[in-house]
Amino acid sequence: MYPEKIYRLGEFALESMLMEVACFPSFGLVSPVSKGAHKDMDYFTFIKSTASLQKYMLKIAHRAFSPDNLDVIFYDCRKFGVEAEKDMFKKTKGINTHKGMIFVLGIAVIAASKAIYNNEEFHSIQEHIRSMTKGMVSRELKNLEKKTALTHGERVFLEYGITGIRGEVEAGIPVIFDYALPAYDSVEFSHAGDNERLLHTLITIMAHCDDTTILHRHDISTLKEVQIICKNLLKKGSLLNKDLIVEIHDLDKNFSKKRISPGGCADLLAVTVFLSLVKETFYV
Repeated sequence: MYPEKIYRLGEFALESMLMEVACFPSFGLVSPVSKGAHKDMDYFTFIKSTASLQKYMLKIAHRAFSPDNLDVIFYDCRKFGVEAEKDMFKKTKGINTHKGMIFVLGIAVIAASKAIYNNEEFHSIQEHIRSMTKGMVSRELKNLEKKTALTHGERVFLEYGITGIRGEVEAGIPVIFDYALPAYDSVEFSHAGDNERLLHTLITIMAHCDDTTILHRHDISTLKEVQIICKNLLKKGSLLNKDLIVEIHDLDKNFSKKRISPGGCADLLAVTVFLSLVKETFYV
């Protein structure tokens, strides 16, 4: 049996993954009504994948709810991450739905569980994220020229010098703490529906995130174009301006047709929901 706080963290991790894929229209991402830019996965693929990950998020939360050093906890939890990937691929028959999610949401779960165990303030979650990932970019993105089999993130780093999710977590995921969380928890959206909150926050993330998933399929000019589109939507009021919903639906169709899928932003959206639930439950 886990402590009640661990079950809550596991619940929030599951909820956040389900909330992310429920968002629509979502700029080429998989949703309940569309495969988006993808041919090999749909909403049901994500549901199956998400279900397979719940036990690992519980294991991660439980391991971090401890007086142990964060480095030791992070090392142990990365083993859980490897196991989670194997189960995910088994469940989806080889389709990568949540590999990035396992990594970044897992880190958020560790940091939140550790902060709650230590009875620390909410801001310490970001400090724990920075602490456990310090030096990750230099450790994992050096001497790549000598490697023969590169990951998508490694290829993007070699071509563009963009550090991707490794650089983002090492910096404490500022896209979330500086932009996404304030957007998701904003007073303006306090009475909005869940989909409106999610979509407004996704647009906010896409406006500021150097998404390597977009770069993997396309190039830097496509990424910059996506960021400009989303910044312009925010200037117009995003979902606060109801007239924009037609434009957003058209953009979703256009992104899907061009096979643009901001998968990294989707992962950060889920982490935003998770951290919002943590803050609301344990810190308000």
